[in-house]
Amino acid sequence: MTDDHQVSWKYMIAWEFRPKPGAERRFEEAYGPDGIWAAFFKQGEGFITTELNRDLKDPGRYLTLDLWVSKAAYDKFRASHSAEYQAIDALCEALTEHEAELGRFERLEF
Repeated sequence: MTDDHQVSWKYMIAWEFRPKPGAERRFEEAYGPDGIWAAFFKQGEGFITTELNRDLKDPGRYLTLDLWVSKAAYDKFRASHSAEYQAIDALCEALTEHEAELGRFERLEF
């Protein structure tokens, strides 16, 4: 894990979620900055942080932002931790009724 106060992100993966009714709190715990996903990603060199955001106009809609120092750092982590990733994904699937990757973004600096 990288100290997010000293390193700015260069690569971000954005996800949209809708937790199952009644599972909102468990979803927030699992997908928040101290949740199972963030703890998993912290094993990776180049991981900065995970943000969990709730839509103000649609409180059943959430966005997560996974921030990395580079696409290469994420790709390396994902390749070497594929089985763990799939296991956590299967575990958390019970919490959501909708999950969609919105995109992968690179930070532009001028």
